[in-house]
Amino acid sequence: MGFTHAVRLIESKCKGCVNCIKHCPTEAIRVRDGKASILEERCIDCGECVRICPNSAKEVVSNSIESIRRFRYTVALPAPAIMGQFREGTPPEKVLAAFYELGFDEVMDVSFGADLVAAKSRELISRSSIRPIISSACPAVVRLIQVRFPNLVENIAPISSPMECAAQIARIEIAKREGIPDEDIGVFFITPCPAKVNAVSEPVGYKTSFINGAIPISAVYPLIQQVVSKNRMPDKKPLRMGSGLGIGWARAGGENQSIGTDKHLSVDGIHNVASILEDVERGKLSDISYIEAQSCVGGCVGGVLNVENCFITRRRVRILASDAAPEVTQEWLQWMREGLAMDVFRLEETLKPRPGLKLDEDVSKAIQKLAALERIVEELPGLDCGSCGAPNCRALAEDIVRGYASETDCVFKLREKVKLLAEELMLMAAKMPPSMGKGEKADKQDVVEQTDK
Repeated sequence: MGFTHAVRLIESKCKGCVNCIKHCPTEAIRVRDGKASILEERCIDCGECVRICPNSAKEVVSNSIESIRRFRYTVALPAPAIMGQFREGTPPEKVLAAFYELGFDEVMDVSFGADLVAAKSRELISRSSIRPIISSACPAVVRLIQVRFPNLVENIAPISSPMECAAQIARIEIAKREGIPDEDIGVFFITPCPAKVNAVSEPVGYKTSFINGAIPISAVYPLIQQVVSKNRMPDKKPLRMGSGLGIGWARAGGENQSIGTDKHLSVDGIHNVASILEDVERGKLSDISYIEAQSCVGGCVGGVLNVENCFITRRRVRILASDAAPEVTQEWLQWMREGLAMDVFRLEETLKPRPGLKLDEDVSKAIQKLAALERIVEELPGLDCGSCGAPNCRALAEDIVRGYASETDCVFKLREKVKLLAEELMLMAAKMPPSMGKGEKADKQDVVEQTDK
């Protein structure tokens, strides 16, 4: 199975510093011949390597604003995280309306998709016997479960993400109102992270995404800033707007606040998420109804494609959510009734574990290699230093049995071998023919004495 990814290595910038291999949550990176390489089967596009690389050797491959010109009618789907990028007091409707001046024909607020998904999640929690249910909103978390925690795939909420819901509603509304064929409508998500870029090419629960491309928030921010800095409000209004609670999905804890369940848990940061998922596997969280899990620290406001510091944006989003939440209009209620009546929440495909790296295609050989792997692990020092180019000793052992590394890639094993070779060379150098002097036993004794000294 082939995989596509939004994160790519820039080899010319990579210094082989091994920073990235220590921070990858799925052990998807190795350093070989002084350059990092990404194991496609394990990469979940969480962006941790982009965030941590001191040489900017990882980049996110996404769409540009110019790519919207390929379509007759274009729709912008701004993520709620974009609201926190601008100064306090900037009205969300002004940020949304600014996209019209960038060349989009329509704007659909993904916060509204979040409002709809929150309502459907409440229904799911009330009728499902699975505990805990894990949110499907963050594609990096879904991929993490598929790669590292396959036993928990059935715990993932079988509900479409807010961005896919918003995209479907936009297509339905525009086709009905404008009479434009679906293939002429270009829908672009304005994204805070690479995981959602990749979710366009490899959607969660769908064969094909309803979104045509993803444009980073960092790419449109300067253009939007020019518009919102003006005193006037753009004339056109968004197709749909979400509530303050919908905007709150951009920060950690906002999703749970929107859903309103009491037995919930919120966790952000991919390594923290992995730790919680380990507890779920052990059965320690069966009393929790719902887990909101976000790959980035702080939530979507912490995505690597944002502009502002995540702690600043989290505060701004919290203020927007609390200020706007009570303002429920009749128009919004009508939108909600119409949206909930649409068939935009059901996934087309059942989520399954993602095929990982196999030791061998032949099962019997794989079993033999697994036994060899365990033996090698016992012989390695267990320091997990990363000097070998693998994140830990077990990963190196795995690479060895798969034929991609050798034991001497470990500096400690290499030192042992060099020491043995040096001793053997000293024995050979001291050895003389019996007819010329000391015998072999005396030669060995001399070497031992020199080695001891």
